[in-house]
Amino acid sequence: MKKIYGSAAEALDGLLFDGMTIAAGGFGLCGIPELLIAAIRDAGTRDLTVASNNAGVDDFGLGLLLQTRQVKKMMSSYVGENAEFMRQYLSGELELEFNPQGTLAERMRAGGAGIAGFYTKTGVGTVIAEGKEHKDFDGEPHILERGIVADLSIVKAWKADTTGNAIFRKTARNFNPPAATCGRVCVMEVEEIVEPGTLDPDQIHLPGIYVHRLIQGEHEKRIEQRTVRKA
Repeated sequence: MKKIYGSAAEALDGLLFDGMTIAAGGFGLCGIPELLIAAIRDAGTRDLTVASNNAGVDDFGLGLLLQTRQVKKMMSSYVGENAEFMRQYLSGELELEFNPQGTLAERMRAGGAGIAGFYTKTGVGTVIAEGKEHKDFDGEPHILERGIVADLSIVKAWKADTTGNAIFRKTARNFNPPAATCGRVCVMEVEEIVEPGTLDPDQIHLPGIYVHRLIQGEHEKRIEQRTVRKA
């Protein structure tokens, strides 16, 4: 199977359609699939539901899709760095499904593992629990959360071989692996593609069987909140 494509646009060809659900990897601005996000913006695909820990910032990451009004609904745990997100949500232009961070990660992992749903104590007694099934385990209430299965996963890795076996660096590993597994199709961008056998098998974070299409590109690597110590 051919997995390596020449550009983000080529890798997404035939996969995008209005109203689709996309799972996007990344943590803050770390490890986000910036090239694929830009290609989705350029493709003009609309009415998107996007499951992602963050919503990017105003001029970068998923913020690009919010600027062009291509996102209908966000499933996120943190959205505090995006003024346009806030404006659209408060004006009723954008739907928001808030998830506790661990719950969102587990919903993606569950979807990728073929688990339809799971019970958790997180969110019990809050607005997160409204309308959800409750069940007691060992005398404590839990709520039912559904696994996420997306039409498309877009993720970013540090290195991958030509079969898609991938390594993520540090914080980029938080959401990229579960996001990759929960999509019916996974497209991954990487900083470097190497030959099979180059990567230590014990260091592989995502097996290539989950990755359908692969691109290599240059990345901006922004810092979301730069904090420095006084000299």
